[in-house]
Amino acid sequence: MTGFAVLASAILAQAPIVAATHQPAEPAEVDVAYSELAAGMPAAAEARIEANRSLDARDPARLINLGAAHAAQGRTAQAEAMFKAAILSDWQYELELADGRWVDSRVAARMALAELKRSDRLAAR
Repeated sequence: MTGFAVLASAILAQAPIVAATHQPAEPAEVDVAYSELAAGMPAAAEARIEANRSLDARDPARLINLGAAHAAQGRTAQAEAMFKAAILSDWQYELELADGRWVDSRVAARMALAELKRSDRLAAR
């Protein structure tokens, strides 16, 4: 597992709970392929997220976990685009991270983007 994938496991969104503006239609747990990402299966996670038609393209949990899947497969430009989209999304709510902490979706996306950039710098050395 890459350094990003190991550290991203603390960032992966598990169960979004609506707590702020522009929220998903249903404030409930949604399938954003957390299990696949946590198990180190980024290609399966990507496929599951893309196949889930109930996820809105602007959903921060979708964007963050899709970005994590891209990053774990070495597609850093695509991962960066997903994390930036989550930061700029008009949806914002609290996400449960893999370690059980709850954070604002934009904070989680910024954490993921910072980790991606850090991992990219380390890999270039």
